[in-house]
Amino acid sequence: MTGWRRPSFPRPSSPPRPLKNAGIAGLAMAAGATLLGGCGQLPGTSAPARGPVVVMTWAPEGTKATNMPGMPAMAQAYARWINKHGGLGGRELKVLTCNDRNNTVGAGRCARRAVAEDVVAVVGSYSQHGGSFMPQLEAAGIPYIGGYGLTDEEFGSPLSYPVNGGVATLLAGNGQQLAGGCERVSLVRPDTIAGDQMPSLLNAGLLAGDRRRASDVRAPESATNYARQGELALERAGADPALGAAEYGAKADGACVTAVLGDRTDTFFDSFRHLQEDRPKVRIASVLGSVQQALVTRTGGRSSPLDGASVTGWYPVESDPRWAPMRKVISENAFGDNRIDPADPGVQTTWIAYTVLRAAAESLEGGDITSESVRRALDGGVGPDGVDTGGLTPKLSWRYEDMLAVRGFPRITNAMVTYQEVRKGRLVSTRDGFIDVSKTLEDRPPEG
Repeated sequence: MTGWRRPSFPRPSSPPRPLKNAGIAGLAMAAGATLLGGCGQLPGTSAPARGPVVVMTWAPEGTKATNMPGMPAMAQAYARWINKHGGLGGRELKVLTCNDRNNTVGAGRCARRAVAEDVVAVVGSYSQHGGSFMPQLEAAGIPYIGGYGLTDEEFGSPLSYPVNGGVATLLAGNGQQLAGGCERVSLVRPDTIAGDQMPSLLNAGLLAGDRRRASDVRAPESATNYARQGELALERAGADPALGAAEYGAKADGACVTAVLGDRTDTFFDSFRHLQEDRPKVRIASVLGSVQQALVTRTGGRSSPLDGASVTGWYPVESDPRWAPMRKVISENAFGDNRIDPADPGVQTTWIAYTVLRAAAESLEGGDITSESVRRALDGGVGPDGVDTGGLTPKLSWRYEDMLAVRGFPRITNAMVTYQEVRKGRLVSTRDGFIDVSKTLEDRPPEG
């Protein structure tokens, strides 16, 4: 991990020492009981009432770019479920939600509200604007558990506890996946700050497979037509649409186009399909989140332009039986909420993030659940083996020794991906188990 130093964060002060004098201790306890008689104690009880554990989940909704309404909806369904089963550490779990509106102002507003509401953690959330929300959470000591994995801050802040390897692992994994058959690759990606880091990550996977670097095709994040970007992608992959049919066919063999445009990925591939009509098809690819089962179904199923696409994901395919507990919670507690798609990687990330929160709370064994105690539990690994997510990820732990030596992403502890393909209208696994891309990321060549 050359050149990187672990970020420092002020450690909370040690708890006060117990009173040694039994008489003084007794007087103190009596005084406390008298005070509780006036407030904070339920009538007829001998213990103070404990309020709910308040957390927040945020994501963009109703914007012209990527929207993730299923994440806050999943968080609310999780709260309904766990509160039916005794709550979180015996206390009610209360989930606040916020719309970050895909802009820095909205992200900052959500963070300020989290601080004002004194939440224990921000859990299972999506935002592209880490620079707007993370400093405020750090100042208040609020942990950020299970972000979607879009921003540098999520993999740099000591208060961030990512459950996946973010876009970094998806792009590196996609590069490795494409290296097994692609001679020339074009990457179509958003012309944004988050998009600017994508080429080097995809290239890490391609270079690991002894392939050349991909051609970089920038695209507007909220366009309604991507015909021009499709033409550029084909041209730079060697299959120029202006070529004659015979020459185009020869060039198409070995040419690949991968598009990572979030909600606009289907718009791109719709434009791309028209460019390839009556021509040999080039191999297409994407990453989970930009392509998911709902999109394949919505765009035609077996006749979808995405059929045959190679897709890299973080988790097992949505039909995997390991998702059964999440599906049960959704069916029993989401009340027909059509915002929640069990195949949505955002929904899946939120489920795993709340699994982590629950494990941290249970590790406290009845102790108070606060932002400080949750941080301490997570920093200690939540037990000797980490958090068991039921096989949806490796066991998760954020101790110093669990961090990988990935330049620019020091908080990555889970660098596993899955290889999938759209086949006859369904996303299916093309390789059993997880693929570890940690070495690919650690050996990533410098950008430029």
